[in-house]
Amino acid sequence: QVQLMESGGGLVQAGGSLRLSCAASGLGFGGYAMGWFRQAPGKEREFVAHITWSGSSTYYADSVKGRFTISRDNAKNTVYLQMNSLKPEDTAVFYCAVRRVGPATTAAAWPYWGQGTQVTVSS
Repeated sequence: QVQLMESGGGLVQAGGSLRLSCAASGLGFGGYAMGWFRQAPGKEREFVAHITWSGSSTYYADSVKGRFTISRDNAKNTVYLQMNSLKPEDTAVFYCAVRRVGPATTAAAWPYWGQGTQVTVSS
């Protein structure tokens, strides 16, 4: 059974930084893409970033490009999201996701999800 556990969320002032982590278990063998999405109150879940199995390819939503960095440590089955220059509009529940084939930007394409971690950015 695949399980994902996010951590690292919290309250931060605008301009500050946070680092999210997501530890995966039950994945077995084989490569898999990992991604981050977020959902603000009253809004759809939206793509933030994804990374391939090797870590050689990453992709970001325009809204976070240049401020967020996704990375992974396959030895630890963990994906990270370093978030810098945070803005109040980044406030959301952040979710990590796993997909056994290549990465995608639509939430429906990812079958495995964590429970989410709240990120709140104050102005």
